[in-house]
Amino acid sequence: MRPRGQSGSARDRLLLAAAELMDAAGADTLSTRAVCERAGVQAPTLYHHFGSKQGLIDAVINHGFTQYVQPPSSSGDAVNDIRHGWDRHVQFGLDHPAFYALLYGRVEPGRPCAITAPAHAMLRDLLTVAARQGLLTAPVDDAAEQILAANIGVTLSLITQPPDDRDMALSDRVRDAALAAVLTSTAKQTPQAAPASRSGAALTLRALLDDDPSGLTSGENALLCELLDRLATARTDAG
Repeated sequence: MRPRGQSGSARDRLLLAAAELMDAAGADTLSTRAVCERAGVQAPTLYHHFGSKQGLIDAVINHGFTQYVQPPSSSGDAVNDIRHGWDRHVQFGLDHPAFYALLYGRVEPGRPCAITAPAHAMLRDLLTVAARQGLLTAPVDDAAEQILAANIGVTLSLITQPPDDRDMALSDRVRDAALAAVLTSTAKQTPQAAPASRSGAALTLRALLDDDPSGLTSGENALLCELLDRLATARTDAG
């Protein structure tokens, strides 16, 4: 196949060529020779920039996922931003199924994916904002893990469905159920609603303390955080 153009740096052309071939046939059948031919470069150029075929694959995935991670401007409503983040995650998976399968379908026990870490951190940041507003019923890290697990699961499920029969409403139903499990009943009303329970108040104070621990020694801060974590996870009160 003749290269379609020589514009851009050799590294960018290699990334684009590999991305197009991976989208078409996946990473398992990716040939460095085909990538080089498509990019109009010689094999040493590929190895100079990426070190190996796996290095090229990792760079392509990282580049593609970075485009998804770049968030739009905040709406000022953390819950609304989380909902939109969920939808963007699903759409990224449907638009780039080969990339998504590499990111989330080939996990290694005990080894989190470094490429997806920024997306996870972005979700935790949004949930921390919600916690400060008294809208969470679970600790931030627990809430993030629950939402991500559901988001990834529904995306993989939708990818396996034939496009003509794909039930996009499934994503909406799972999203709403996942958010309802970690948000207070007031989350869809006013963002400034007061916490409805002792655990909710503890979660709010814990998030605020992380944001501004001034006035406390390191020992006092650690002790107070431990007590707030215990109060936040104790389900002895209503809510």
